[in-house]
Amino acid sequence: MRYLDTTTATGRKISKIGVGTWQFGSKEWGYGDEYATGQAREIVHRALDLGVTLFDTAEMYGFGKSERILGEALGDRREEAYVASKIFPVWPTGSVTQQRGVASADRLGVRTMDLYQVHQPNPVVRDSSTMPGMASLQRTGLVGDVGVSNYSLERWKKADEALGAPVLSNQVQYSLVRRGPEDDLIPFAQQNDRVVIAYSPLAQGLLSGKFDAQNRPRNGVRRYNPLYTLENLERARPLLRVLRDVADAHGAASSQVALAWVVSHPNVVAIPGASSVEQLEKNVAAAELDLSPDEIAALDDASALYDPVGGLRVAKDIVTGH
Repeated sequence: MRYLDTTTATGRKISKIGVGTWQFGSKEWGYGDEYATGQAREIVHRALDLGVTLFDTAEMYGFGKSERILGEALGDRREEAYVASKIFPVWPTGSVTQQRGVASADRLGVRTMDLYQVHQPNPVVRDSSTMPGMASLQRTGLVGDVGVSNYSLERWKKADEALGAPVLSNQVQYSLVRRGPEDDLIPFAQQNDRVVIAYSPLAQGLLSGKFDAQNRPRNGVRRYNPLYTLENLERARPLLRVLRDVADAHGAASSQVALAWVVSHPNVVAIPGASSVEQLEKNVAAAELDLSPDEIAALDDASALYDPVGGLRVAKDIVTGH
């Protein structure tokens, strides 16, 4: 496993590939109690064995179930992990932020959350109201680093000002089909020792190459993703072909190349989900995959030509449930 050089408040390293736990306890993905008590724990334990430290969850994932499942799975190995959760910003004033932070830490069974993030920018409640609550959680030791999610660069900077200290991370969609963070967020992270956490780095499985017009996803979440319409699947074929060619050259899977491309960018980590230990192992191996400059350029070019209908490349928020 490879790690960021970024210094964290708790001193724990952040792995370049982490584990996103949206599906833990989430019925939309079709995973029930048997998955929660079996495979989810196996995935967490195997991830730790492979050197993964970053585990990302949120209070809204399964309405708290994800946090509980993750906390139970970490058990006495909690010190090996960099645990990140998120507050759902319905009304994230300072006092509410503190209360919700305590509740998340309790569900996780931890004394300190390494990273506590604002899940979405609230259009009404300003960060000048939210961040004092985050600062209070830091002072009490319940929170190490503070982060945000789905923030523009301008609002990320305002969050800095409101916290009175660096907001370490910004968790955003970033993949070969969603490259907006390259315009400003990633350069800002590189220049200021911050972190961009890429969620949906495989575009909900599109970049795995498993789906096409004859094999559309059956999962309820993917089924309603506009990237999986017949026309958009057809438009994705040239990009998926380049991914497959690069993967074949390395004896790897298309998904591994797509992940390797994401984390090849400095100050960027990825948090793909995993439905099995085998999928986790495949994701983790992508951290060790070195793409040549020519391969990265070929992927960049193919990505630039990909043009799905519906303005999906420029839309700020594809509906993902994240």
